[in-house]
Amino acid sequence: MAGKVVLLCGSPRPRGNTAQVLGVCAEVLEREGIETETITLAGKHILSCTACGLCSSGECALDDDLGEIIQKIREAGGFIVGTPVYFGTARGDVTAALQRIGMVSTASDSFLSRKVGGPIAVARRGGHTATLQELLMFYLMNDMIVPGSTYWNMVFGLAPGEAVNDEEGMKTVRRFAENVAFLIKKLR
Repeated sequence: MAGKVVLLCGSPRPRGNTAQVLGVCAEVLEREGIETETITLAGKHILSCTACGLCSSGECALDDDLGEIIQKIREAGGFIVGTPVYFGTARGDVTAALQRIGMVSTASDSFLSRKVGGPIAVARRGGHTATLQELLMFYLMNDMIVPGSTYWNMVFGLAPGEAVNDEEGMKTVRRFAENVAFLIKKLR
């Protein structure tokens, strides 16, 4: 379904700040008439790309939990990634997943091309901009459409629940979600 958005939560904490922020993002998208599916990496086994070159088939040859996620992204019109920032950048399993998703798309049918979405970074204090820059490379290298917002897609919070109380950060995330919905509807 081209109107659906897959939200990938890169947090190992199913009810942590990143999951809560993506929950608000999904609520806005659904209010705007866009179906959503949130997939969490919590408890999933994600391997790093080995550059084996077998992904030209449209599937990754590595046997882990990413194959099903790739299929869901393939069928969606939008793709949003949320990650916590623990050590100045995105979590390793998030970048491993994105590298493999991008490799499969590039080596096969470019299924990511012209999908709408973007990254959201959640951190206690810093590392947001480096994380957003790192994740934006994935979107731009894969010919995706990244809408803006009222600021960068970053939210501050440490203890679960603090991030959704970051007024400016959540205003930014809500507007970003509205813009994702707006563009998906325009592109239909």
